[in-house]
Amino acid sequence: MSSPNGHISHQDARPTWPRTDTPLRIAILGWARLSMQVREGSGYNLSASELASGLSMSGHTVVGLSCGMRYSPIPGIRIRHLETWRNIECYDIINSPCHSPAAMNFRNMPRELHSPTLTQRIIRWLDEHRIQIVHIHSLEGYSLDLISAIRATDRHVVCTLHNYWFVCPQVDLLWNETHVCDNYEGGDRCVNCLPRSPSYAKQRFKRAAGRALDRVLGPNPANIIRGTAYSLADRVRNKHSKDTELAGNDEPLADPELALGFNVARNTNRDVIIQHGLALHSHEQTPELGVAPIDQNERMLAPDNNSNGDRHLVVLNEYGKRRHAGADALNHASLVTPPSRFVADVHARMGVDKDKLRVVRLGQPHFDQINRHARRHRLYEHRPWDASHPDRPLRFGFFGTTRNNKGLDVLVRAIPLLSPEVRQKCQFLIRASGWDWPFRKRLSVYPEVQFAGGYDMLQLIAAWGEYDIGVLSHVWFENSPLVLLEHLHAGKFVISSRLGGPVEWLKEPEHHAHYNGLMFAGGDPHGLAQCITRCVTGDVVVPSPKEIHDATPILQSYPDHVREVESIYREFLGDMPVKHTNAQHPEIEVKADHSVLQAQ
Repeated sequence: MSSPNGHISHQDARPTWPRTDTPLRIAILGWARLSMQVREGSGYNLSASELASGLSMSGHTVVGLSCGMRYSPIPGIRIRHLETWRNIECYDIINSPCHSPAAMNFRNMPRELHSPTLTQRIIRWLDEHRIQIVHIHSLEGYSLDLISAIRATDRHVVCTLHNYWFVCPQVDLLWNETHVCDNYEGGDRCVNCLPRSPSYAKQRFKRAAGRALDRVLGPNPANIIRGTAYSLADRVRNKHSKDTELAGNDEPLADPELALGFNVARNTNRDVIIQHGLALHSHEQTPELGVAPIDQNERMLAPDNNSNGDRHLVVLNEYGKRRHAGADALNHASLVTPPSRFVADVHARMGVDKDKLRVVRLGQPHFDQINRHARRHRLYEHRPWDASHPDRPLRFGFFGTTRNNKGLDVLVRAIPLLSPEVRQKCQFLIRASGWDWPFRKRLSVYPEVQFAGGYDMLQLIAAWGEYDIGVLSHVWFENSPLVLLEHLHAGKFVISSRLGGPVEWLKEPEHHAHYNGLMFAGGDPHGLAQCITRCVTGDVVVPSPKEIHDATPILQSYPDHVREVESIYREFLGDMPVKHTNAQHPEIEVKADHSVLQAQ
């Protein structure tokens, strides 16, 4: 039965969200505004904001604090009320001595180590709001002395690790944003890691001036002035006279079949490629991404067998001091909750007390929506691909951004390596936010590739019927990537780089009767092409969504995630005993099988 507004009226009762009888007062700290969710801070802020929302729905008093983004010409550190979002009072720190996100503060290590004025102002803010528990999701924009200062006030601090910021000011353990960094050389290697990172003074001036424009002229006129200034600066810096970021092309088409019309009788183009005459210009060249060994995870965690000391603990300069201070800050926390065991092991390897670390799997409302949609679908138990009688292409989906760490370039290099017979049985859907025109140029000859731009949550849920296999070609130690969990909740088979946390979720057919993915060496387009070929040819049977769910028992629902985090708070406040979720998870084998890997 439909209501007057066109919505379906459901007669069956829906379960209500449980509310607590003993509410807590909780502060959620990060650099991004909670209300911006994925639009500012990406996956970290989506996780933090949805957890804050769930805790608020449970009856707790939740306040949010963001830092490092907004500056004023008027000096002095201050905290202002920003907005009320989902019954959460949100505040913002103005004029922090540390910028966010991390890349903007890379030349500012002394202030990132100690900023007593900022820290004491935050302590007063916690006092004003009578906060019992502080949950830090990102300390970018703050200083590392904050955690110990909060603990000195007898408050408990929980730190969720969404990346490696505490032990890596670049955040991703990705040197120059292209190569896995498993040895920072006491800090010496960090010096030239981000050569384009701005100075603190320059960045502060730009942000203060921008905020002044917003306040005087309003956001829209200020954006026009800001955009014009940036465009002029970019043109001067790169000396572009004709090239733009638009998809225009003033060169003659280079299609050798232009005179054929509809005629395909000669069948000279067996590879079925379409020439558009699109050449890459110098400023469109992408950097070379590093190729990691297949056992890079194990190499990262392996002990050093030399007399020069532990490479992860050597301190030679301010970056070395900063890494040591980051581990020490986490050791002052009540608990550190990484979303994957690999992230936990990396931090333990770098000096964080193992007793402080507890894996807490992520849960999100849209994960559950995707999961329920898959379970309710009529094709839930249907395998999507029959290699012996294909009646349509096998569809591969890449969801992410054009940033180097996501490894879109690896997929772009892998597709031309496929044989024509394999490639013509594929369809590639690429949903990547960012400047994708150079990638589109490179793949424009292949009609099997579709670029569809960025995406939002609604499009992600609706994409269930648009692809069969998810592709994660990242080149960094991914933590617990939301896109991986989105694929698995959707019941999709996943081809992934064997780097970081995904190893804990993915089971390969060589090792498991019930499997959900294949892995290849991070950054290796040949390995990715081989995985694609195995799926297309039927060497690996692509499981049904139900089989994927059965092979992935460690997926976490959103209500369970909120309840687990709440139980951690109460554990430290002495309100209730807690069963640790980690003990309920099966042990996961993460070692590389070199015999199988070499065979592949």
